[in-house]
Amino acid sequence: MKKILESRRLLGSTVKSDLKELSSLYKSLMKQHHPDKFTDPSEKEAAEAMSTRIIDAYHFLVSIAPETHERDKEEYEQLTTAVPISNWHYKAQVLQVYFSDGTEYEYYNVPQNVYNKFVNNDGNLRFARRHIFHSFTHRRVKKGSKEA
Repeated sequence: MKKILESRRLLGSTVKSDLKELSSLYKSLMKQHHPDKFTDPSEKEAAEAMSTRIIDAYHFLVSIAPETHERDKEEYEQLTTAVPISNWHYKAQVLQVYFSDGTEYEYYNVPQNVYNKFVNNDGNLRFARRHIFHSFTHRRVKKGSKEA
């Protein structure tokens, strides 16, 4: 959740910002903070750091946007119903799920009690399909191979 809030704050976006608005905010911030605008080495270095933060925030917000999820819906459905979970990691309400084809997804704001039920459940994939995959903000961290 912290990453989401920080990214939105940095770009000046809201929960309702669509991809077009995110792009517009991103472009205007990059025009302001582009390193090539500065000649002073310290200002240029600060601009490079800021532009890196802006780029990361933009890509992160695009990855969790509803339009991105809608575009990738069919592929996500196929992955979450057919590909087994090979591993997972949970820290600070972020559940990272690793699928056997190498794909990785992060799920945000997953409460500790839901994570505990997920871990203590014999059918992790079934539990995750019912209670995690479509219930929490998520993004693909890594795309796996087609063959698994």
